[in-house]
Amino acid sequence: MEDLRADIAIVGGGIGGCAAAMAAAAAGRRVALVEETGWLGGQLTSQAVPPDEHPWIERFGCTARYRRFRELVRSHYRAHYPLLPAARTDPALNPGLGGVSRLCCEPRAALAAIEQMLAYPQARGDLRVLLRHRALGAECDGDRVRAVTLRDLESGEERRLAAAWFLDATETGDLLPMTGTEYVVGAEARAETGEPHAANTADPRNVQAMTWCFAMSHEPGAEHLIEPPRDYAFWRDHVPGLRPEWSGRLLDWAHPSPVTLEARRRVLLPEEIDEPFGSLWTYRRIVCSAHYPPGAMPFETSLVNWPQNDYMLRSIVDAAPEEVERALEESRQLSLSLLYWMQTEAPRPDGGAGYPGLFPRPDITGAPLGLARAPYIRESRRIRAAFTVTENHVGVEARGAAGHKGPVSFEDSVGVGCYRIDLHPSTAGDNYIDISSYPFQIPLGALVPVRVANLLPACKNLGVTHITNGCYRLHPVEWNIGEAAGALAAFCMGERTDAATVRATSALRERFRELLRRQGVELEWPGLHAV
Repeated sequence: MEDLRADIAIVGGGIGGCAAAMAAAAAGRRVALVEETGWLGGQLTSQAVPPDEHPWIERFGCTARYRRFRELVRSHYRAHYPLLPAARTDPALNPGLGGVSRLCCEPRAALAAIEQMLAYPQARGDLRVLLRHRALGAECDGDRVRAVTLRDLESGEERRLAAAWFLDATETGDLLPMTGTEYVVGAEARAETGEPHAANTADPRNVQAMTWCFAMSHEPGAEHLIEPPRDYAFWRDHVPGLRPEWSGRLLDWAHPSPVTLEARRRVLLPEEIDEPFGSLWTYRRIVCSAHYPPGAMPFETSLVNWPQNDYMLRSIVDAAPEEVERALEESRQLSLSLLYWMQTEAPRPDGGAGYPGLFPRPDITGAPLGLARAPYIRESRRIRAAFTVTENHVGVEARGAAGHKGPVSFEDSVGVGCYRIDLHPSTAGDNYIDISSYPFQIPLGALVPVRVANLLPACKNLGVTHITNGCYRLHPVEWNIGEAAGALAAFCMGERTDAATVRATSALRERFRELLRRQGVELEWPGLHAV
């Protein structure tokens, strides 16, 4: 078995893992970044999810590196795409002009920006990227992790990666059980967290739905029917068994409004409704023909991450391998069934049925049938942390009931984020939970495991609950979590200490926070606004 060594080993090359690698390498550390898919970037790339961001993202509320990423995406379009002059000179160019984000871009554009940042000269450390590698297990000595075993998914060879620090940036917190790190999965009981919207009883199998996103375009008057998916008959008639109940069949233009749970009927195409962004098509559109001369971009492209392809049947976290593979295949089948239903049976406003001109875009996603290279995972295992963020710290309703206005201010803040507490339907039958939250901070204590000394969360696996995961799981927040974790590991190496000591020692904590400030990490909000 080949032996590899690094100062900091980052397992998981999604948003948080890449941001952690940038911060750690910039501090001069030897970094190994391990990613299972062939693309770095996670949600932004291999999972094909345009960034979910807050309303002030163009001005404040993210790290300087995340803002640089956004600038590089726009620069990529200006350098390589035949944009019209108005689009080329627009400083706030939204490539897809999608409604969900101010930066609806193609996965490959996000990938190009991330790869450019990882190659940037300021990354003075030695950064080694191991694509198509999966962690199989770990070696531990008491409260310390010594090494992880990796498998090269191309050759089948195994490699041992030893390091001083380990960051878990996997989408489901895979290193936590491998290293014996204490963690939580699923929903906590209200008696444990005190959260108004927590479940009455704890349920480790109660996690948010995952989604296998896909990209599609539309050619009116053409016919591009895919083969009928194997499970189409099941998904065509499937009615989710949720509490409160769903609005009817899953494959339908009607679905519950996430906030009110009242049935809401949608349309597919923008020309079928008077509202500019009222269609599902424009919701996550990533290619907009209005940015290009006639004929230069004949087909718009939209990414399908909709209520209709949220997969709710079973969780893949802490499940047996055969159960995981079954769930992943069912999720793929659901998304393909949604596409086939839209092509053949979906009712149109003109009284007809089907949009046979829809066709998948594997060139956009880099995977067959336009499916993303990996599923979009909303909820991970979460560390048992020195401090856990609950709804009572950030929820508008919960804070108001306790007589407070605004969120809790954390003196150990290592970053900021903002999003509604947005929980998709769950694998235990809960319908949407979508409630208002305040712009919040990321406390250092949420990055510190209760016991293990040299492992840090760098993704969605920090010290939050099933409820607050709903607002700490979005793109710029995950980036900030990863960047703070990478900087923290490098700082601890330099100070010859651990994360718990940094948090507990005011001089060390403030020195670390000042380091983050110098690197462009915002630690507090300029004002408070509920979202």
